[in-house]
Amino acid sequence: MTGEVEVAPWPILLRRRLAQKVGIPHRWAVLWVVLGGLFTTGFTITLLVVSLEGIAEELDTSVSVLTWAITGPMLAFGVVGPAFGKSGDLWGHKRIFVGGLFFAAVFAALSAVAWNAATLILFRVLSATAGSACGPSAMAYINRMFEPTERVKPLSYWSFVTAGSPVIGVVIGAPLVDAIGWRAIFAIQAPLCLIGFVVALWLLPKTERIEGVKFDVMGSVTLGIGAVSLLAAISQGRAWGWTSTATFGCLAISVVALYAFVKVEQRAEAPLVVLAWFRTRNVALPVLSQMLTNFAYMGGFFLIPQVLGKPRGLGLDTATVGNLVISRPLAFSITAPLAALVTLRVGERIAGVVGALGLVVSMVLWSTVGFDTSYPYIIAATALSGVGLGIASPALTSLMANAVDEADLGVAGALQQLMTQIGAVMGAAVMATVSVSASSDDLGPFHVAFLVGAVMAALGAVAAGFVRSTPRLD
Repeated sequence: MTGEVEVAPWPILLRRRLAQKVGIPHRWAVLWVVLGGLFTTGFTITLLVVSLEGIAEELDTSVSVLTWAITGPMLAFGVVGPAFGKSGDLWGHKRIFVGGLFFAAVFAALSAVAWNAATLILFRVLSATAGSACGPSAMAYINRMFEPTERVKPLSYWSFVTAGSPVIGVVIGAPLVDAIGWRAIFAIQAPLCLIGFVVALWLLPKTERIEGVKFDVMGSVTLGIGAVSLLAAISQGRAWGWTSTATFGCLAISVVALYAFVKVEQRAEAPLVVLAWFRTRNVALPVLSQMLTNFAYMGGFFLIPQVLGKPRGLGLDTATVGNLVISRPLAFSITAPLAALVTLRVGERIAGVVGALGLVVSMVLWSTVGFDTSYPYIIAATALSGVGLGIASPALTSLMANAVDEADLGVAGALQQLMTQIGAVMGAAVMATVSVSASSDDLGPFHVAFLVGAVMAALGAVAAGFVRSTPRLD
């Protein structure tokens, strides 16, 4: 013994300091607060998808224009996340989280009184922009409060909220809109966000801030322009025409802006995204796998109601479609916490592969659905998507979080949010385009679209197969 005191590395000290502030018994209370805020801001992003025609008629506009009230928030939710993640790392995640909830409430209230299509689209985009602050901050709290070997379970709940809330929004959207109207939903969301704001302001501890680091403004701008242009081309290419000037223009802008982003990040004093991460096995591959599996998951999310409903599918009524589709978020919510316990035993790599293969099977089963398919078969095929993502997403999210420095957890969470959102928008756009010629007389194009989703999920399984699981302590 030399008499010297061993000092833990500073990232561990940060986590211990936050744990001391919160208290071990209260970590889960903090977790539910951040997840509640995340759900409240996220479930309305896709809510209007079930009522576009009626809202378009009310606002005297077309469905194609009003689609931006859904696509715009999805783009904003993914693209702005990295900037909020970095802001939280620099200025404290509590400040970013409660600010996001407050402004999400303001713009939700304005959405409820939108007087035309332009104002509805604007307020929905601004509300999603504010709400996107909650995702990386929630992940940063989880990763700071829980040790690396403990993170899989809380991250399973985080994954359910981020992936499940848009799906739940669609499932509950139809009956809610029919019962109280779309404006009332946003009028209810606003006070819920304010309640979350008050509770978070009271309960959440402050996170450590990094002093003397500049914010990467140019990185935020170039990434935002590049990602928005890319996702706009992907999501609107079918409506504009894949060979149209608008589509090619957006793709060109995207290439130029993303190239500029890489150059900016190479020189930035405090880069928005650490480019070296993309050469790190346990960051690049988990993010790639989640992007590919979300391609299948969200592509199926948009396609399944069309297959089941009217006028192009099996002709089932809205209530029946909702009852069948809800099996997916239910399966996710049941599977994710249970799978977290298994992941602690078998490792993230096996969990990631098995989960992605569950999505492959789900897509293949849906490629055989027809007029003589039974409800149990449809429920099983749908639920398997939830089971697959419920197994894979928490494991790979935890693995990625364990691979980055403690100070970069907010940015890492935002990067994951961005890439999964890109996968989701690509899946919805590509699978919808493949199935565009489907009809109640010919479900074949739907089947081909699901097979495309199966291929992407299979590639996600391959990517997950090359990660290295976190070493477990006996």
